[in-house]
Amino acid sequence: MQIKDYFFKKKLTTSFEFFPPRSQKASDNLFETIKKLVPLKPTYVSVTYGAGGTTRELTNDLVIKLHKETKLTIVPHLTCVGSTRKDMEKIITNYQDNGIQNIMVLRGDIPKNESIDLSKNDFKHAVDLVRFIKKIHPQMGIGVAGFPEGHPECTNRLLEIDYLKEKVDAGVDYICTQLFFDNKDYFDYIDRCQLAGINIPIIPGVMPITSLSNLKRMADLAQGVRFPAKLLKSVIRTSNDSQVFDVGIHWAAEQASGLLDNNVPGIHFYTLNKYESIIQICKSLGISTLDELTKEKLLSDKF
Repeated sequence: MQIKDYFFKKKLTTSFEFFPPRSQKASDNLFETIKKLVPLKPTYVSVTYGAGGTTRELTNDLVIKLHKETKLTIVPHLTCVGSTRKDMEKIITNYQDNGIQNIMVLRGDIPKNESIDLSKNDFKHAVDLVRFIKKIHPQMGIGVAGFPEGHPECTNRLLEIDYLKEKVDAGVDYICTQLFFDNKDYFDYIDRCQLAGINIPIIPGVMPITSLSNLKRMADLAQGVRFPAKLLKSVIRTSNDSQVFDVGIHWAAEQASGLLDNNVPGIHFYTLNKYESIIQICKSLGISTLDELTKEKLLSDKF
């Protein structure tokens, strides 16, 4: 099922993001995580793709395996930096042939210690891959990334939204945001998108802090992410990672609750291939699943 069909029915969505494991032990842990999260009935799960396609085969194999062995809707990430049209057509056609109906399209980061001349790339930007997919497989559903706090490579916030609008006009169905910790940034982003004529669903991305090392990793990976002082004060008051975990769960649950109270189309959780924090957050929201609820039903059931 295409993700856009859920939004057309005004369904609230939940989604979980995983990354491909690099060892048998990591693979076992991932499938244990998925097993624990399946009862939450996510609308879809996504699988990331390494910088420059460094986990290409791992991602492709995991996507096909999940699609065949679970009843989950799978959305593979696909980055185009350093790839040829032939590369992309092979991957996309393979997904199409195996029943995958949605792709998250990204340009991708240039791998470290590698020099890639983007001027010679078949795909200079994500919009080029969006157009390519719509040309060879027009029925494929497409999502792209959004950056509430600003794209790390585009300091001009006006141009950033213009580039996003270009992707939407090329055939994008929905936008899923980078993680953020202040809902004000998300709602301001929504307003700016609407001013630019972007009216497709924009799903907020939430990642709970689970340890001090996890927080530091977020700062490295999610360039430009802002940690509110109130959150940092709570972390500083802790004395061990167990307490940091509790702080992270509380903050993420409050975030998700505030987002849902303001009519967002759903929540996308960055899991880091772990399930404990996600289960606790969903329980704290008072619901076991969102994808069976429409916005109207949610209100009518309560009042």
